[in-house]
Amino acid sequence: MSRPLRIGLTGGIGSGKSTVAAMLAALGAEVIDADAIARAVTAPGGSAIEPIRQAFGPEVIDDQGALDRARMRALVFGDAGARARLEAIVHPLVRAEIDRRVAASTADTVVLDLPLLVESAAWRQRCDRVWVVDCAPETQIERVMARNGWPREQVQAVLAAQADRATRLAAADVVIDNDAGTDLATLRERVARAWAARRMPLS
Repeated sequence: MSRPLRIGLTGGIGSGKSTVAAMLAALGAEVIDADAIARAVTAPGGSAIEPIRQAFGPEVIDDQGALDRARMRALVFGDAGARARLEAIVHPLVRAEIDRRVAASTADTVVLDLPLLVESAAWRQRCDRVWVVDCAPETQIERVMARNGWPREQVQAVLAAQADRATRLAAADVVIDNDAGTDLATLRERVARAWAARRMPLS
């Protein structure tokens, strides 16, 4: 069997990327979730735990032997150097596991759910197509405030740490519009239309 079509799916926080990923799974895609793999390698016994302990000290490992995500988030959020050190540990492990799953896949189409696709050339080169779930930043802020109960300033800080909307759109082969006012039925129609056309040549 030929290699599956690899669709890289991305979108900022609150864009609805996870909802679109679930819709694609329902249409028959094999969805590989980079965040889920990252959580697995930083769980108790995960392959990232000991390198993280060596790099950051035992205080970032919780009593169960997992990464203390809240402590690490606070540590790296305002420190680009610390974030780069963490990513240098976790990202190669995640990429290796994604490569293994793609190689083993028997699906026609694999969707790589990649929050940092636009930020990393290493992710982009693994994708045949880039799909961006798009909405206005204000829509993202309102959705995350409602979903997570975060104050506006916290959501804005997360947005500031991600690629901006223009950068994501510039990288997109396909844009899935999920702005304010889009209901699930409409979103499902847009996803199904893009799915049906997924192997058509890019214009």
